[in-house]
Amino acid sequence: MSKLGNLGARLYRGEVGYDFVGKRMIWYGISILITITAIVGLSVRGLNMGIEFSGGAVFNTPKTSVSATQAQHVAEETSGHTAIVQKLGDRTLRIQVSELTTEQSRATQEALAKKLDVPLDKINTDIVGPSWGDQIANKAWTGLAIFMILVVIYLAIAFEWRMALAALIALIHDLTITVGVYALVGFEVTPGTVIGLLTILGYSLYDTVVVFDGLKEGAKDITKQTRWTYSEIANRSLNATLVRSINTTVVALLPVAGLLFIGGGFLGAGMLNDISLALFVGLAAGAYSSIFIATPLVADLKERDPQMKALTKRVRAKRAAAAAKGESGTEQPQDAAGQEDGAAEGEADDDTAAAGVVGPRRQSAGRSGRDGRDGRGGRPSGKRR
Repeated sequence: MSKLGNLGARLYRGEVGYDFVGKRMIWYGISILITITAIVGLSVRGLNMGIEFSGGAVFNTPKTSVSATQAQHVAEETSGHTAIVQKLGDRTLRIQVSELTTEQSRATQEALAKKLDVPLDKINTDIVGPSWGDQIANKAWTGLAIFMILVVIYLAIAFEWRMALAALIALIHDLTITVGVYALVGFEVTPGTVIGLLTILGYSLYDTVVVFDGLKEGAKDITKQTRWTYSEIANRSLNATLVRSINTTVVALLPVAGLLFIGGGFLGAGMLNDISLALFVGLAAGAYSSIFIATPLVADLKERDPQMKALTKRVRAKRAAAAAKGESGTEQPQDAAGQEDGAAEGEADDDTAAAGVVGPRRQSAGRSGRDGRDGRGGRPSGKRR
């Protein structure tokens, strides 16, 4: 088995683990800092909205030796607006000018035809009115709102309202970071961007739901045991799915990185940037929020419940009593759910609970005691039972 597979198996069994939930204030601080940076970038620079949202015209030229800079100069001088020119792989140009009227579009088309020395009808022109762009923007926001509402309803039914709230906060976190990066980088926002945003929300939810499912199973009948608090069980569930989440994210990021850095960067296919940047940033942010935000938030909300507060007090009291007797009281369990077989049946009192923690070892010690041996190579224990 590979080292990563070995680590995943040990994490799943609870033999090793990292205290993600215990250090949640660090992750909260990092997320707040990143989110503030994204909001500032969005406020200062704003989004570079495509013509699908702001209205304008797109001119597609035939093969030409005219450079993108020359075409941009002609388009801006004629229209009086900023032009975005992309040189495509077959030596054609795509010239986009926002907020053009029909008359301005016609004049720009004629100027480009004259500069490129081609017939007027060889330059394809697509005009998008501002009202149509507003309709597209409204539909995008409506679709996003419906998606969020359905997600919250589903998670509240399948799990509980605390998990639904934590997942919603994580999704807003991912959206804010992705939109902020778009503002800072200056990439154009198109319908492809909206598709990318909706896609990353699905990926983010997938990782979150996987962890929540393990947490729901591990926290079943949690108040009937006194070994672990809710936060500790949440942390074990998170560690059990850690390698799976990392593998899923890396595999998803590799082809997206190819689209963004090779397709958009080296090959110059700028239209790929619209969706690939949203996917790349969103997938990374979604994996981060699933691990460092969603589950710690659930633990924070759950620990406020009176039953969980009482459980935490019982766990600490039992551990303090065990420490006073020189016993561990925090022995690692053998299954991923964080409970041994005795815990599922519940304990009658703290003495029975303490016995359940070290149950298998005590039974082994009892058998060796009856045989007069200490269980370490067959030597007599020298103790009477």
